[in-house]
Amino acid sequence: MTAEAGGVPGPERVRLIQNEATTEIPVHLLFRDDDGAAGPGAPVLGLGPARQGSGEQPRVRSGEPVPGVAGERAVVRGERAVRRPAAGSGRPAVVGAGGAARPRPAGHGRRTPEAAARAVLPVDETLVERPAAARSGALAVAAGAAGLAGCGTGLWWAGLVPPAVLELARLPVLAGAQPGPAQWALLAGSGALALCSFGGLGRGRTGRAWVVSLFGRYRGSVRRTGLVWVNPFLKRRRVDVRLRHWRSEPLPAVDAQGAALRVVVLVVWRVQDTARATLGVEDHETYLRECVEAAMARVFSQLPADAFHGDGPTLRDAEAVGDALTRLLVADAGPAGLEVFSAQPTRIEYAPEVAEVMRRRRIAALDLRHRESVLTQVVDSVEDTVTRLTMRGLVELDDYERKALVKDLTVAFYTGHGDR
Repeated sequence: MTAEAGGVPGPERVRLIQNEATTEIPVHLLFRDDDGAAGPGAPVLGLGPARQGSGEQPRVRSGEPVPGVAGERAVVRGERAVRRPAAGSGRPAVVGAGGAARPRPAGHGRRTPEAAARAVLPVDETLVERPAAARSGALAVAAGAAGLAGCGTGLWWAGLVPPAVLELARLPVLAGAQPGPAQWALLAGSGALALCSFGGLGRGRTGRAWVVSLFGRYRGSVRRTGLVWVNPFLKRRRVDVRLRHWRSEPLPAVDAQGAALRVVVLVVWRVQDTARATLGVEDHETYLRECVEAAMARVFSQLPADAFHGDGPTLRDAEAVGDALTRLLVADAGPAGLEVFSAQPTRIEYAPEVAEVMRRRRIAALDLRHRESVLTQVVDSVEDTVTRLTMRGLVELDDYERKALVKDLTVAFYTGHGDR
């Protein structure tokens, strides 16, 4: 605290360290990487409480060691503060203002674009495609036929077959046949065998798979083709695992200059993990469409659609834009069990409300480039003509005559270009 004339106390001043290179740095900001979590009234560098609202730090005499972070010591020398690691601490040295560049520990300071990258989408490691129990359909058909034969035998044994059917089948009539425990057991077992055998039959198709579950629990996936038997008590969900392409309708987007666009994208993809594609998301096709829109918003907002007054990168470079879209979609669709091979914009055009304005801007830019090209050619031709005339000694021109000749040649050459 400083005192003004008359003994009236003045405002508190923040102690500063003069930076020899650029500017002044407050003491309490010098080691903010290590002590940034402390509040306004918390001790700074272990020197006691700081004055709230002023940023003033406790004064330390030159050369006096200051306790700091564990394993380090800070020394104030003149107007420079140096923090040095204690012997054997293994921590990098941090030099204050005016010293050499100090290496920062990992994770300290401002976040770089690489560190600020989006977090990876969470993936359920337990939800991974695995083969489900499936048997040959021929064995199931044979077992079902045996079950039907057992049912017929049980009915005949119990005397429940009409006489007319026995005559057609040329079977003898059992005298005194009546249903009993043995007959009912045979009927129940044979009927259950027939129902399970025929109820679990299915036709596996190439490029299709079944995701089966029991009471909501994933039990596996079936990728076999042909006649297949699967446990009939399992719930089946058919998934298309073929290579597919999706051509979007014109989707809205905005370029780096804020111009509204309409973009059509062609995405080539397939289901790689049937378990995650079916059970990991509600609808994997809707999820993919929304990922495409999100990736478009990120990619198209980084470049202008057209460079009217330069030759910089634009959205007209379909290969570069497609590569960027593909990388983003691969990262977003992978956790959902989808494999994206390519995402290419097939049409990029301005929205109807700005299309006419952008068309006029494009025409004006092309006209300007043409005029600049013509003017450059005219100036080069005039310079070459005047240089040749003077170097060969055909004419001797003073400044006035040279200016007049340049003017006449410029008009003549420019008029000649305009008549083409």
